[in-house]
Amino acid sequence: MILRLTRIFWAITRYRLDTLLPLERMPWWLRGLFTLSPLRLVPIGERSRGERLRLALESLGPIFVKFGQMLSTRRDLLPEDIADELQRLQDQVPPFPGHQAMALVEEELAMSLEEAFAGFEPEPLASASVAQVHAARLHGGEAVVVKIIRPGIERVMRQDMALMYRFASVLARIPEARRLRPVEVVRDYEATLFDELDLTKEAANTSQLKRNFKGSPLLFVPAIHWGLTHRRVMVQERIYGVPVADTPALLAQGTDLKKLAERGVEIFFTQVFRDNFFHADMHPGNIFVSFEHPQDPQYIAIDCGIVGSLTREDQDYLARNLLAFFHQDYYEVAALHIESGWVGEGTRANEFAAAIRTVCEPILEKPLKDISFGQVLLGLFQTARRFNMEVQPQLVLLQKTLLNIEGLGRQLYPDLDLWSTAKPYLERWMKERAGASGLWESLKRQAPELSRQLPELPVLAHQVLTRTELEHRQRRRQADAMGGISRALSQRGRSQRRLRLGLLLLAGALAWQPLSEWAAGQPWPALTAAALGVLLLAWH
Repeated sequence: MILRLTRIFWAITRYRLDTLLPLERMPWWLRGLFTLSPLRLVPIGERSRGERLRLALESLGPIFVKFGQMLSTRRDLLPEDIADELQRLQDQVPPFPGHQAMALVEEELAMSLEEAFAGFEPEPLASASVAQVHAARLHGGEAVVVKIIRPGIERVMRQDMALMYRFASVLARIPEARRLRPVEVVRDYEATLFDELDLTKEAANTSQLKRNFKGSPLLFVPAIHWGLTHRRVMVQERIYGVPVADTPALLAQGTDLKKLAERGVEIFFTQVFRDNFFHADMHPGNIFVSFEHPQDPQYIAIDCGIVGSLTREDQDYLARNLLAFFHQDYYEVAALHIESGWVGEGTRANEFAAAIRTVCEPILEKPLKDISFGQVLLGLFQTARRFNMEVQPQLVLLQKTLLNIEGLGRQLYPDLDLWSTAKPYLERWMKERAGASGLWESLKRQAPELSRQLPELPVLAHQVLTRTELEHRQRRRQADAMGGISRALSQRGRSQRRLRLGLLLLAGALAWQPLSEWAAGQPWPALTAAALGVLLLAWH
């Protein structure tokens, strides 16, 4: 742990990442601390600030590289030079040697390369943070790509995750940061990140996504060769297309960028709401556009290591929230957040709605180039802090994917109106979900279970009726028994009172002569007190 922290500090020092901080916005004491820091003795060198940041992230490993990949899609939040450099992290991470890749393939497949492939290229086609890809050809002549996990990557990732857990635990002790649920967010990120180390899971995700979009003009997903796919090696069909970030190449082949951008939004909402299975790593390095039919463009998706899904409840709440945003019904947004438990129980819907309106009203009905979902989310989180809103870990992947979609939309067609593109789809989905067709689909899903239980319904109904009758008789017997006990206690109480009264009368009669003589010589206050005492004793 100490060694890893030392390495992180060394990367910050070596590449002078302190120069990227906006010192003028920091408190005076922090500005003074950085001014007197020994880091200023290290020369900056001739590299640009974007290159220094990229090299630092590359040197620190896959978790930091993935952070840079996400940042590269947010050109609205980053200077142009930094965004250009970080974009190289998507598929230009330094590769590991080809001979290591070949040895790992032979070890994982338990056969020689000559047995597995008719040809194998030692030089990688692309290299990413967790794995790299080599071109190959099967004995049947089919062109494929071979994805290989980087050797030793798991150990480095576990060290980084341990650091993230420690940092998250510190944050969880701060009341202001506790609502972000940092430990749960890190735990979810860890699960998705380590899933990428098992390529059989990625292959299964790829097959599922391909099945969901079978025959679709929107999205093509390459096929998996399961016979040559193992935990650290995956073989799949080779694809040919233009990287989605290569706008000049797309324009050169006459691609309809407006339609391409709109189809990207449609693919996202189709995956989230129709299939409940979405590609959650949609940075430009994983998305291509087919060479065929540029006026009717089709996306090609690869690298399905990270996917997400939602519960039916979260799907409904998300769709209703988005539609409420589109209709500018902020009270409905506030009510849905309260109903779902995402904000404190004591939150007043009208106050929360007014706060949401303040953030969202300025950005609605504007083209995508004029708004930033990143800024909107930041504003909503700052506003929700007053209402004890907590980050929902199950929605973190979805938020990340939505930010990637925004970044792609800005690159392809900045004038895209996301609201008008998404609103009809969501309205149609909600209508299908709540209408007759949705009811019919729900019945069809439950038909096997209903058909299994249907023959048992008469027996179950008889058992329920018999149990109800037995419970009714038992309650009636219990009520009768309780009534008898109450009557007996009441009768016993009356008998005891009569007995006490009789004893008092008998005692009074026997003691009348002595008492009358004693009373003749007593003053009236003593006689009054004695009479009250006798009355109280008789009443008790």
